[in-house]
Amino acid sequence: MDRTKAAQQARELVAQMTLEEKAGQLRYDAPAIPRLGVPAYNWWNEALHGVARAGTATSFPQAIGLAAMFDDALLEKLGDVAATEGRAKYNAYAAEEDRDIFKGLTFWSPNINIFRDPRWGRGHETYGEDPYLTARLGQAYVRGLQGDGPVMKSAACAKHFAVHSGPENLRHRFNAEATPKDMAETYLPAFEACVVNAGVEAVMGAYNRTNGEPCCGSRTLLTDLLRGKWGFQGHVVSDCWAIRDFHEGHNITDTPTQSVALALETGCDLNCGDSYRCILRAVREGLITEEQITAAAERLFTTRYLLGILGEGSAFDKIPYEVVECEEHLALAQEAARKSCVLLKNSGLLPLNVETVGTVGVIGPNANSRVSLVGNYHGTASRYITVLEGIQDAMEGHGRALYSEGCGLFKDRVEGLGQPGDRLAEAVAVAKHSDVVILALGLDETLEGEEMDAGNNAESCGDKVDLLLPEPQRELLHRVLDVGKPTIVVLMAGSAIDLSEAEERADAILLSWYPGAGGGRAVADLLFGKVSPSGKLPVTFYRNEALREMPEFTDYSMRNRTYRYYAGQPLYPFGYGLTYGDVVVTGVAADRHAASVTVENCGSRPTEEVIQLYIKDNVSSDAPTNPVLCGFQRVALGAGERKTVEIAMNSGTFTVVNSQGERVPGSGSWTLYAHIGQPDARTVQLTGKTAVQVSIQSQMK
Repeated sequence: MDRTKAAQQARELVAQMTLEEKAGQLRYDAPAIPRLGVPAYNWWNEALHGVARAGTATSFPQAIGLAAMFDDALLEKLGDVAATEGRAKYNAYAAEEDRDIFKGLTFWSPNINIFRDPRWGRGHETYGEDPYLTARLGQAYVRGLQGDGPVMKSAACAKHFAVHSGPENLRHRFNAEATPKDMAETYLPAFEACVVNAGVEAVMGAYNRTNGEPCCGSRTLLTDLLRGKWGFQGHVVSDCWAIRDFHEGHNITDTPTQSVALALETGCDLNCGDSYRCILRAVREGLITEEQITAAAERLFTTRYLLGILGEGSAFDKIPYEVVECEEHLALAQEAARKSCVLLKNSGLLPLNVETVGTVGVIGPNANSRVSLVGNYHGTASRYITVLEGIQDAMEGHGRALYSEGCGLFKDRVEGLGQPGDRLAEAVAVAKHSDVVILALGLDETLEGEEMDAGNNAESCGDKVDLLLPEPQRELLHRVLDVGKPTIVVLMAGSAIDLSEAEERADAILLSWYPGAGGGRAVADLLFGKVSPSGKLPVTFYRNEALREMPEFTDYSMRNRTYRYYAGQPLYPFGYGLTYGDVVVTGVAADRHAASVTVENCGSRPTEEVIQLYIKDNVSSDAPTNPVLCGFQRVALGAGERKTVEIAMNSGTFTVVNSQGERVPGSGSWTLYAHIGQPDARTVQLTGKTAVQVSIQSQMK
């Protein structure tokens, strides 16, 4: 993409505009300028896991599920699918002169915040708790959305910059305080990678303050770091109505015009909200200059020229509407759904044999729920396949599937159907008359999500108050397990849930996240062995009691948080996930840039497995408490097959971050681990396999 040419075109166009016209272009709903041939453009569009809110589109698993794939190559393809369908929609809508919200090519995705605390409701929009994994996956999705041709297919946006992960009910007035070390080691690496390595076109500021400065008006973040140190050349957009928070929530400014001035002078070019409607008043008050408005307008028009939507056009203009939900795109979504599911437990019951399974009882509030398929920031599908429907389809012509909702998602009764517990007896009866029970439990976007997501509990505003299943579901789980039939729990959720009773008593647990509109088919494919599960946890699953050991939700310290610093034993560790194969790492050798890892599938079933590298500085007091992820690669292995794979490590692998926030060389003594998960005691306990390790000394410093 020729940014120099696009920037020159933008300068020439903006130079012909009046002050009023330039000011209008800094709004998300930028008006047309007919005399210059500039059409209206609405910058607000979303593509978190497929095109969202713009009608029918291919539905991928929610972002946290995409992270569980540990597959940046597939994630890049999914980004390209979203961009392709976005182009098809843009072409069709523009032909009808419809340039309204959610119709543009500037997607405010991906969300690359760090899922630092399991209570955060929006965590399922992210790629998990690890900075390295988030950086790898964020770059992949940005590359997929934007492409690498002479014209951007769509414009990606890395959000929310920075240090933003709850609480949701405080975000309009909250100050997130983070040490220089936590900033550089945890909260900023994914943003830097997306800006410096992937060339993301836009960055969105966060609602909160970070270390005293409102993120959408932060000189430290936007001026000094983003545009200064990192050399960002794209545009910055505020989160929606965040600039209003400067004076109404944070009390950093006294008036709307002061808020506008602070945002604009620190580098926020585009306002999602209505604050920039008073830009001209801020000019009259002497708070901002026309030159500042001109600079922001030029950056915004540079993006539009890079997209090829201001006169010259591109080959993307010919993308037909028929690509939306086409067979190829739906197949990729199914592949992603199958790869995203994480098998947390299997006593040997799975995979089920459809020929001999007999009667299957499908029970639970998420068994036949469409809402639990899609997470939030989702599009509309032309067909939804729930878990119940997927199992029914898989069993057609074989056994029988019985069904009971069992209970409501979070209330004591099924809405409109009667008294508390009125479906428990039915659930127990179904379990008793079944040979195998599949119990679909969990959450959906009405229980975990953004502050303003419809239906969120008013007290938590989308955050969780604990890690337990809602009480009616705990009762349902207990009663069904008491029946004593072989039972598989399918958990549909976007975050850590304490499944201690299921871990102790159920025969198998499959975590499907929010698997996308067709996710029920993917779940059935895995349960009946059409493919092997291969997803890995991108977050730690804690026991509920762990919350007492962590810092307060409002404390942004990483102490005793995430797998890198947690001192306790998790229920399920980061990086963990079982397969139907039996893959072991048998050898590892490493140099400065890569590790050569030998793996073997000792089982009788083919599978994909995610080989993971972790590094531990043996001496430095600046190193994280536990070994940290520094490389991963998916590998397909047939039954009995042995392979050697090369796994790259980045330049930061053998460094640490000191208390001043400086990345410096490590001690010179490291241990590198290669495994199918973390090199921790809990992974060994759950998998029965230990990591292979190699010592690396100072010659690699």
